[in-house]
Amino acid sequence: MTKKGQALSVLIVSTLAFTVCFMVWMMFGVIGIPIKKALDLNATQFGLLMATPVLTGSLIRVPLGIWTDRYGGRIVMTILMALTVPAIWMMSYATAYWHFLVIGLFVGLAGGSFSVGTPYVARWFPRNQQGFAMGVYGAGNSGAAVNKFIAPALVVAFGWTMVPQVYAFIMLGTVVLFWFLSYSDPKHLVSSEVKFRDQLKSLKDPKVLKYCQYYSIVFGGYVALSLWMVQYYVGEFGLDIRTAALLAACFSLPGGVLRAVGGWMSDKWGAHSVTWWVLWVSWICLFLLSYPQTDFTIATTSGPKTFHIGLNVYVFTGLMFILGIAFAFGKASVFKYISDDYPTNIGTISGIVGLAGGLGGFVLPIMFGALMDLTGIRTSAFMLMYGVVWVSLIWMYWTEVRRSELMGKNATPFSLQN
Repeated sequence: MTKKGQALSVLIVSTLAFTVCFMVWMMFGVIGIPIKKALDLNATQFGLLMATPVLTGSLIRVPLGIWTDRYGGRIVMTILMALTVPAIWMMSYATAYWHFLVIGLFVGLAGGSFSVGTPYVARWFPRNQQGFAMGVYGAGNSGAAVNKFIAPALVVAFGWTMVPQVYAFIMLGTVVLFWFLSYSDPKHLVSSEVKFRDQLKSLKDPKVLKYCQYYSIVFGGYVALSLWMVQYYVGEFGLDIRTAALLAACFSLPGGVLRAVGGWMSDKWGAHSVTWWVLWVSWICLFLLSYPQTDFTIATTSGPKTFHIGLNVYVFTGLMFILGIAFAFGKASVFKYISDDYPTNIGTISGIVGLAGGLGGFVLPIMFGALMDLTGIRTSAFMLMYGVVWVSLIWMYWTEVRRSELMGKNATPFSLQN
C-alpha cells in the first residue's frame, strides 16, 4: 500500500477507535441517571460519579503523548484500548457507590486515547493538512452522541447493566480492527535520547498555558456538558431518558462531527481567528443559557401583573446546538495552534493541553453539582461556564489581539503612578 493509502487507513481506523473510546468515556452520562436513583445520590455525588472516568483519562494524557512520540501510536493505542475491556465489563457488577468510583477510574483510561491519536494521525500528513487531519480524528468526540443513541435504548430494554457489557464487546472488536488496519512509520518517532524531563519543559512556555486555558473551555466544557445534559433535560423539562438523550445529542453530535470543519477553517484562516470568534459565540450563548426560569410581579395601575421569563425546551436546544458547533471549531483551532508552534513536539504538547481540557471536564461536573446543591438553580452550570469564557476572552485580547506580552522579561512594568 502507498504512503497516501496508509495515511488514509490510519486516519479512518484511528477516528473509529477514538469514537468508541469516547463513547465508553461518556457512559456515565446516561447510565448515571438510574444509578443515581438507585443509590439516592445528591447532585454533588452525581457530578463526582460522572467525572471520575474523566480524571483518569486526563491525568494519563501527558505520559501517553510522550510514549506515542517514543514508541508510536499503533502499539500505544492498541494496549490502551485492550486494558479498558475488563474494567468496562466489571462495571455491570458494581453495586455500591465506591465500586463505581473505583472501576470508573480504570474505564477512564479510554479518554487518554486523544493524546495518542492526535500526534499519530498528524504525522502521516503534510503540515498544511494537519489541521484537517486532526479535526477528522477529533470528530471521534461524537462518541458522546453515539452513547446517547445506544445507551438509553439498552437501559429501557434491558436495564443499565447491559450497557457496559455491550460496550466491552464493542471495545474488544475495535482493538482487533485497529491493530490490523493501522500502520507504523519509524520516521515518526521522537529520538529515544530525548528525556522525559526535557519534554516537560514546555510547561514553562506561557503559550502552552494559554492553550490549556482555551482547551479547558472548548473540550472540558464539551465533556462536562455532554455528561450533564441528559439529567438536566430530565430535571428541568420533565422529559423521559430517551427524549432527553436525543435532545442532548443535538449538542454532542455537532460538537464532535464538525471538528473536522474547524480543522479546515483553521488551516485556511488561522487558529487565532477561529478561536477568537469561537469564544465570542460561546460567551453569547452561555449568557442566554444562564438565565433561570423566573416569575416576577409588577404593580400596575390596574393591579399586579405577573410575567414569566425563561427558555423553553426548543430555544434551549437551539442554543446548545450553536454552542456545540462553536466548541467543535474551537477544539480543532486550539490544536492547529499546537501543530503550528510545536511541529516536532506535538505528542507532548497535545498531551499537556489535553490534560488541561480533561481536568476541566473532571472539575466542571462536580462544580455543577455543588452549585446546584448550594443554590438550587440548575442554570448555575451555565453561569459558571460564562465566567470561564469571559476570562479567556480577556486573556486572548491582551496577548493576541493587542499583541502585548503580560508575563516575562519583555512585559510592560505595572505602575500605580499616573
